[in-house]
Amino acid sequence: MCKDCGCSIIDEIAIDGNKINNHTREHLHPEIEKERDLTNGHSHEHQKHIISVRQGILDKNDRLAERNRGYFQAKDVLVLNVLSSPGSGKTALIERMLRDCASIRMGVIVGDLATDNDARRLRSAGAPAVQITTRDACHLEADMIARAIKKLDLDNLDVLVIENVGNLVCPAAYDLGEDLRVVLLSVTEGEDKPLKYPTMFKTAQVVIINKIDIAEAVGFDREKAIAFLQQMAPQAKIFEVSARTGQGMNDWYAYLQSLSVKG
Repeated sequence: MCKDCGCSIIDEIAIDGNKINNHTREHLHPEIEKERDLTNGHSHEHQKHIISVRQGILDKNDRLAERNRGYFQAKDVLVLNVLSSPGSGKTALIERMLRDCASIRMGVIVGDLATDNDARRLRSAGAPAVQITTRDACHLEADMIARAIKKLDLDNLDVLVIENVGNLVCPAAYDLGEDLRVVLLSVTEGEDKPLKYPTMFKTAQVVIINKIDIAEAVGFDREKAIAFLQQMAPQAKIFEVSARTGQGMNDWYAYLQSLSVKG
């Protein structure tokens, strides 16, 4: 995952097209820093020392996520972190929500490696939307969200939807300060997705099975999929929907409404 492979080192992102230097990873892995100190900045193999440092690589992100969470709670905004593999229908689902739920004031933050296509699409559906272009990064981070929300009026929102980068691996490691982690599973992806990507599903509060209108056509085994989800994510509420036709969406809306009504 990102904490191991180094893809969490992000030099530059863009928010709504404006380039921003990203400093959420200001230092190397602590083991590397310690090793350089001991070798006077050199990396000669025979001088290498390995020191165990009991410090989570994601500690800084977690601290920033808690700061985000406190801010969202102060603003009384429900925050959804929507995750899935590419093509599962995240944007279609959010677009449908925006068009169907006029009584819920929603804003959107969209994460993509390139283009602002999805943000423009969601703005046309009537929502304020901010695009984060991550370039080489395969996930969003808490610091990116903190920067993006400056472009939104949270006082006039009930729900903030974060559409994460399409990926079932790296985003699972990053808390953004959300209230709900919502994972989409498309019927076209196969029933065993929860077994292949356990961390993502184990950390979800909600799993939405999307594109059920074509489940029979693609040979989707519903019973097997539900069994795998219950095995890997027993804590998650499951909704079966079609963002294209609207099938099953009312149950999801009712659940969302029950959480997002401001007191």
